[in-house]
Amino acid sequence: MFYEPRHGHGLPRDPFKALVAPRPIGWFTTLNAAGQVNLAPYSYFNAMGDDPPVIMFSGGGRLDANHKDSVANAETSGEFVHNMVTWDLREEMNTTSDEVPHGVDEAELAALHLVPSRLVKPPRVKASPVALECRYLQTIEIPQNGPGGPNKVVLGEVVGVHIDDAILKDGRVDLAAVRPIARLGYAEYTIVETVFRMLRPGVEPDRPTSS
Repeated sequence: MFYEPRHGHGLPRDPFKALVAPRPIGWFTTLNAAGQVNLAPYSYFNAMGDDPPVIMFSGGGRLDANHKDSVANAETSGEFVHNMVTWDLREEMNTTSDEVPHGVDEAELAALHLVPSRLVKPPRVKASPVALECRYLQTIEIPQNGPGGPNKVVLGEVVGVHIDDAILKDGRVDLAAVRPIARLGYAEYTIVETVFRMLRPGVEPDRPTSS
């Protein structure tokens, strides 16, 4: 089949998100002006650079307060923290995706324990094996059809990295053991369980690379 998004796809559900997959899940803690914590997941999330390391997240035009809060808090406070979502934390992540009123602590709803970060004020999820402390860089606005626009893409520089020593094996993060989950299309997810390695042409096996 072929379709033009502006004219519709003719299927029961929009297939677009299933075509750009898997997408890592950004799970962000932020603080509002009153010091209240917001915790929300995003499937529009990824790394944008590595020197300095930069990550991004986008609400995709979502209207619910939970996701609006994350963007507004990052912009006004200038800080946020990404917490890696693993198989063991899937239910807690899903709980924090619920639409709740402003000021409601999603971490408390999900029975998650938060601990202080080192360099930024928003806390991190203790049970998450990886956390990235970020300082806000900028927001890029892109078109969003329908209500709720524009769509805001938030960029932040990673200034602090937490890695649980238990997931390090021979100096590398053992992702197969961590089992991070990622978003597919519809209500479907996947798990990183099988890992294989390929060296770029011209790279010697024992020579360090950037990846």
